[in-house]
Amino acid sequence: MSSKKPASPAPAPPKRPTAADMKNHVQKLPYPGKQADMKLQPQSSLAAYRAAGKLEDKVALITGADSGIGRAVAIAFAKEGADVAILFNENQEDAQETKRLVEQEGRKCQVLQLDVREREQAFQAVRLVRQELGGLNILVNNAAYQMSQEKFEDIPEAQIRRSFDTNIMGYIWMAQAAIPHLVDGDCIINTGSIVGIVGNKILIDYTCTKAGIHALTKSLAMYLGEKNIRVNAVLPGPIWT
Repeated sequence: MSSKKPASPAPAPPKRPTAADMKNHVQKLPYPGKQADMKLQPQSSLAAYRAAGKLEDKVALITGADSGIGRAVAIAFAKEGADVAILFNENQEDAQETKRLVEQEGRKCQVLQLDVREREQAFQAVRLVRQELGGLNILVNNAAYQMSQEKFEDIPEAQIRRSFDTNIMGYIWMAQAAIPHLVDGDCIINTGSIVGIVGNKILIDYTCTKAGIHALTKSLAMYLGEKNIRVNAVLPGPIWT
């Protein structure tokens, strides 16, 4: 008769916010905003996630990883065994919290305060990651700028330029910096958006950039396919970040 103890049950996942919860907690935080200030906290910790060692000893660089989707990706990658570099532009407090959560999973976390809009800073990010973490296997282009505007005619020039400089040029600069160091089996993941397909009348500049990201992804996949370097995009719908 076996005396083996039964496996402990997996912890219950945190309660998912309902549509009513989100409607009741809608916030417009002053830019750039802090995740800690959100009334209804995103489920970044991935408490119920069960890892399988898929990224053991890989090195990932994730832009816009101080909060939101980027933070969740950083934590998931750490759970899967990767060391992670997070690149952010403004929110030091959020970035340090992401670092804490990654290191809690037993992995290294490098924090880089740089601006993807600046080509030299994109190349600097890749140099620093390779120096500190020993290489680069995964680039996640996730940094984004989004501001809603009820009237298209009123979108300021500065907003349009920042949207394109961050969401398109930032992805191009990061890819140019990373590609020379990627090898067979490595990958680039771009954060697109469902609005880049279906549109959004109050996010017109943002939707244009996301459609551009989808085209960039397809073209880079063609370019790098013969080297077995994968390039894919994820297209989230509305995410509580």
